[in-house]
Amino acid sequence: MTRRAPEQDVDETQLQVDKPKDYAAGIPGVLVSLQHGVQQMGAARTVRTLRLLNQREGFDCPGCAWPEPQGHRKPAEFCENGAKAVAEEATKRRVGPEFFAAHPIAELAQATDYWLGQQGRLTHPMVVREGGTHYEPIGWDEAFSLVAEHLRGLSGPDEAVFYTSGRTSNEAAFSYQLLARSFGTNNMPDCSNMCHESSGSALIQTIGVGKGSVSLADLTNADLVLVVGQNPGTNHPRMLSALEEAKGNGATVVAVNPLPEAGLMRFKNPQNVRGLVGRGTPLADMFCQIRLGGDLALFRALGHLVLAAEDAAPGTVLDTEFIAQHTHGFEQWAAEVRDLDWDEVDRATGLPRAQIEELAGLLVRSERTIICWAMGLTQHKKSVPTIRELVNLLLLRGMIGKPGAGVCPVRGHSNVQGDRTMGIYEKPKAPFLDALDAEFGITSPREHGFDTVQAVRAMRDGAAKVFFAVGGNFVSATPDTEVTERALRNCELTVQVSTKLNRSHAVHGRTALILPTLGRTERDEQAGGTQFVTVEDSMSVVHSSRGRLAPASEHLLSEVAIVSRLGRALFGEDHVVPWAEFERDYDSVRERIARVVPGCADYNRKVRQPDGFVLPHPPRDSRQFPTSTGKANFTVNPVELIEVPAGRLILQTLRSHDQYNTTIYGLDDRYRGVHNGRRVVFVNPEDLTELGFADGQLVDMVSEWGVGPELAERRVKSFRIIAYPTARGCAAAYFPEANALVPLDSVAETSNTPTSKAIIIRLEGS
Repeated sequence: MTRRAPEQDVDETQLQVDKPKDYAAGIPGVLVSLQHGVQQMGAARTVRTLRLLNQREGFDCPGCAWPEPQGHRKPAEFCENGAKAVAEEATKRRVGPEFFAAHPIAELAQATDYWLGQQGRLTHPMVVREGGTHYEPIGWDEAFSLVAEHLRGLSGPDEAVFYTSGRTSNEAAFSYQLLARSFGTNNMPDCSNMCHESSGSALIQTIGVGKGSVSLADLTNADLVLVVGQNPGTNHPRMLSALEEAKGNGATVVAVNPLPEAGLMRFKNPQNVRGLVGRGTPLADMFCQIRLGGDLALFRALGHLVLAAEDAAPGTVLDTEFIAQHTHGFEQWAAEVRDLDWDEVDRATGLPRAQIEELAGLLVRSERTIICWAMGLTQHKKSVPTIRELVNLLLLRGMIGKPGAGVCPVRGHSNVQGDRTMGIYEKPKAPFLDALDAEFGITSPREHGFDTVQAVRAMRDGAAKVFFAVGGNFVSATPDTEVTERALRNCELTVQVSTKLNRSHAVHGRTALILPTLGRTERDEQAGGTQFVTVEDSMSVVHSSRGRLAPASEHLLSEVAIVSRLGRALFGEDHVVPWAEFERDYDSVRERIARVVPGCADYNRKVRQPDGFVLPHPPRDSRQFPTSTGKANFTVNPVELIEVPAGRLILQTLRSHDQYNTTIYGLDDRYRGVHNGRRVVFVNPEDLTELGFADGQLVDMVSEWGVGPELAERRVKSFRIIAYPTARGCAAAYFPEANALVPLDSVAETSNTPTSKAIIIRLEGS
């Protein structure tokens, strides 16, 4: 516990690289899951905990938002990364006052994310006061008084920023947004701003609801599934089981990605004999190795070809009845797309024309098409137009509001979608605020607040002075690392509600608090009895989650309790919001959710059903589209090529298989053949030859953004090149190590999401 924090996890010269895998899971997945469990929790605790993971009587996985099946569930209803996430939270390791006494903050600031996370669970509220060198213990009441004092001392409520991670429960999220709006601000950035904000923006414009329109049953009954810009083998491993079932029902699966991903090649399902000792199930029938940023051009080309098929055989391809009754803007879109520049498509996608035509043929013949995507589509300048064009493609054949068909944005964190449903949003809709005000007698602000990028700018420029985060690791999740760190250090107060140590605790304001909270796995005992919380998955199913383990420390508070006690300290005991009752019994929070949040009537009863309930989705349920036109909108989305100067590459940041978001479980990425290190950059071998670099060489990566005198550069040092079969002209590196290369002002149109999948870089010898 007193060992000095290392500035790097391993000697990078010991990094080992072998051949990438051509399958996911299998026996190695089982063994790695058990290994992490036993190392962190011990054998007995591992068995006791994992058997409750994603079960009706247990707790929801703190990892991804992939849904549980309705009805029968397997005894092991989890994946390798879910097991790792639980092991990290239910670990027996502890970080208490003695740890902070032994490690000055300056030392922690030099430590790696991996080392920080491996130290264990936070046990006590801690404070560092202005000029201090170490965190010290602080009582809960004093901590809340300190936060309230800083908030009341601001010149106005918009000098505060209230950040939220996707792990937060519905009850905590609803209470938290109510606190912020009672205080008088909509400054509620969240992790959605950095991942699926582009999806929500595009879907609201096109179908009127910013969520996916499919169920798990739809996915397994589709006859064509496109998996675009997504690596389910690492990021959503339980999706592989659904794709395997779809394949068993006769579906064709198409992978569209710059990188070949093991999980989409072959899945060895550890739940059956074929997966454990056989060859498993080949999943992707076609792999379209697209160039970064080429998806919009691909979708336009596919739309062009579908129209051409209709022109060749009128009345046999398009769903003309659906288009006439339920859509707007078809003629304008069709006129634009019929005039296609194939040279532009070739340069943007890098795909063979014959493969695009083959994929178009699959779309024409399919009766039930689903398109799934993740951050490979959402983190580009043209992300919103790209997803709008994806919707155009589905509308052509009536693939919205039809069993086995629809849009499927796959969310990356366990309750990020639920947080937005509960009102965590910097641009709230007036009807939601009206309902909130009527229920509680407050006056919510109507001005839009800061999203994540705007919040960093505000803190950097002194316009925001208090930063309060419920969950997450803001420093490591955000772009432009040096700017973000400078912004947080510029704050008067930073507060982190956390389960484990992370870099955001070491990069702090002049005064800083760490408020330790219960994890998803732990019992939540309040004055009103044992509590449960609720979450929403990627397919709009809301269900309960009940922790069963004893808390890691007697000094922990739940997130609901933390928000409620801060509300009492900030507003007083006679405030119109019954904060004490919220903390005592979460049913009281859910009663208010039922009266404020659309689709949540009778919430307390419905979440007690074995599988919870599904939120309404008018496009899915009745082909009703709550858009500005009252119909699903075709949109015109011109292609804008990414111009890459000679000697440069387009970089995307991504996860290794040994991490989830900013949590680093280990130093291996076995599917890509990387072991014992993370500072690597994947580059096509032909590009290496052209650029004059060699496999294994150490290089600096320098990002370039802007033109001429406005050109700005960012640099990260000493990354090892790995020759890898990525698309020509493209490169990849892990985040958060490569986040420093993403300029704060390089964002997607409309959504303002950082463009972490579209960074122009050059390599320089290290």
